[in-house]
Amino acid sequence: MAIQIKTVTTRKDLKTFVRFANRLYKGNRYYVPSMPFDDMNTLDPKKNGAFDFSKAEYYLAYRDDELVGRVAAIINYKANEAWKVNQVRFGWFDFVDDPEVSKALLDAVVAFGKKHGMTQIVGPLGFTDFDPEGMLVEGFDRLSTMALIYNHPYYPEHMKKHGYVKETGWVEYRITLPDELPEKHVKFAEIIKERYNLKIVKKTKRQINKEKYGHKLFKLINETYCVLYGYSLLSEKQIDQYVDLYLGLVDMEMLTFIEDSDGELIAAAITIPSMSEALQKCNGELFPFGWYHLLKSMYWGKPDTFDMLLIGVRPDWQSKGLNSLLFVDLFKRYKKMGFKYAETNANLETNAKVQAMWTPFEKELHKRRWVFGKEI
Repeated sequence: MAIQIKTVTTRKDLKTFVRFANRLYKGNRYYVPSMPFDDMNTLDPKKNGAFDFSKAEYYLAYRDDELVGRVAAIINYKANEAWKVNQVRFGWFDFVDDPEVSKALLDAVVAFGKKHGMTQIVGPLGFTDFDPEGMLVEGFDRLSTMALIYNHPYYPEHMKKHGYVKETGWVEYRITLPDELPEKHVKFAEIIKERYNLKIVKKTKRQINKEKYGHKLFKLINETYCVLYGYSLLSEKQIDQYVDLYLGLVDMEMLTFIEDSDGELIAAAITIPSMSEALQKCNGELFPFGWYHLLKSMYWGKPDTFDMLLIGVRPDWQSKGLNSLLFVDLFKRYKKMGFKYAETNANLETNAKVQAMWTPFEKELHKRRWVFGKEI
């Protein structure tokens, strides 16, 4: 029977949409479930500030009344204007191993894009860089992370079959923490600190709220990330969202800021204990007992791995050694907490500065992911 594509129009449809991947991958030892309530908020035009400059539709694929796939069609006009392109993005793309299903879903995105004057389709991408992006093409036998996409090995094969080609790529490293940092790295960080009269800053959640430090952080992220593939500057509304999302549960010991001599924020690192195993245990659901597994990962009984969510250095301070200063401060905290490994998140293949940060460490490049695209 032919594949039927249904446009998501109701909240019930949207719940079906956000839970599909967790059903498709249930029992997969490498997949990390998404949190349905978080996806609901991201995909809701009333709650996601990205809809101030974006439009989207969501599609479900059925065969013989059985749900077999999903995809989101997204146009980010701000990003298109910044990068001088006319792109429709596909995201939240999951499907059974049937090329007819994946093609029907992609064709729905193409139709949406053409309807609104787009000339290229690219993905997987979300509304912004803070949504999951990039299709896994290597590392299918490695545990995923909370922030990134896991997919079956047949996904990229479908993309190639349908005529899509690589647009850009990311790499991910697993870093083994040494028992102690080499003395030369500690001394180098101290020299940088004294040379530029820099200050390591730790904040409580109360201070961050009172001083609106979260806004300073994400404005720094805007300055740092604006040159990266497909990035669109965060609005004040979006910054409010991400302050709540990223700083709501963060252990403040795992967050470090650097200020210059004038008290301006010039660098920051946000890291969290890996929540991958906790999310697997609760299948992404907070209730009835999912909250327990997540809080346990965050505050007690921590895993041996942490995730590097965001690292930002203001452009005029890059290449001056501030990354060393961040890691020297955080390293002693990591060892005290019992961490042995770090996941770097996704680094653009072309971002040599970021990848150079891992040079002092024992590391393994264990995952690659691509964005696919083609003209429409």
